[in-house]
Amino acid sequence: MRVAVTGAIATDQVLTVAGRLTDGTAMGRGAAAVRAETLHVRRGGAGANIAVGLGRLALRPLLAGAVGKDFADYGRDLQSYGVDLELVHVSEELDTARAVEIRDTEDGRLRLSYDGAQPESRRITLLPAARRIGGLGLVVVAAGDIEAMVRHTEECRRLGIPFAADPGDRLSRLTGRQARRLVDGARYAFTDEFDVPLLRELTGWGDAELLNRVGTWVVTRGLRGVAVLRRGRPANRVEAVRAAQGGDPSGTAEAFRAGYLAGAVWGWSAERGAQLGCALAAAALESNDAQGYPLMRERLTARIRCTYGPEAADQIAARLPS
Repeated sequence: MRVAVTGAIATDQVLTVAGRLTDGTAMGRGAAAVRAETLHVRRGGAGANIAVGLGRLALRPLLAGAVGKDFADYGRDLQSYGVDLELVHVSEELDTARAVEIRDTEDGRLRLSYDGAQPESRRITLLPAARRIGGLGLVVVAAGDIEAMVRHTEECRRLGIPFAADPGDRLSRLTGRQARRLVDGARYAFTDEFDVPLLRELTGWGDAELLNRVGTWVVTRGLRGVAVLRRGRPANRVEAVRAAQGGDPSGTAEAFRAGYLAGAVWGWSAERGAQLGCALAAAALESNDAQGYPLMRERLTARIRCTYGPEAADQIAARLPS
């Protein structure tokens, strides 16, 4: 089964400054220039992060998104992870989306976002790629340009392609109509538990109605793991794999989704896919890297065995790249 992933492709720059952003000391009280203590440049974007996770699990995903004329190096890195760039649209005028985040020493944050070429993802259609490879088994609609997200779900419904709806941080920017169009008919819907009340409010659907409209609703719960919800069945709760050290959570949600969806492609139970997803999320959290987190088979297997037992470890290890 080939999987396509639509969504943001971006670069993040994270700067840390001395003092606190809230009291003005960090920003220098009107100073024309402020010195950053550290700078980390990371490649990311929800769509790219999920595609990289699937690519590192040898699933050869197609990535669909819009990038700028500065994309060449990023594109080569994505290809090195096994990501197919056939559906990536390159803008002739704009740069790739970028975010600059300023942090203080007490974890206060100021984030500036530049969409760049991202709105041009509305021009992308999945049909040519689906025809070329004999059909798509699943399309993951991750956070990106909102109009493009809705258009992709509509195309999936029209073509009869199963899709996963993952609005992520775009959920708070959706209208009720957009939220309903994005989620309705999804084989999988992903939300963080803190976004559940907002999803209910936007759609006007209670939990029972949501489960009537999606195949599986996956609710991530941070350090408390994951709840997998399906109509007519008790909730399946999977505990988290504990990270050896806390780090930047950026990219952990996408790492989980890559693991969970890989399990779906391989025909695993929802529980087993969630277990792999939780293990990858812990690895991403420890490494502070949304794409290049360690995927060491022996270490991951040992942690899965410790958390979930030998049967889970053996099944998952058989699929992990050596």
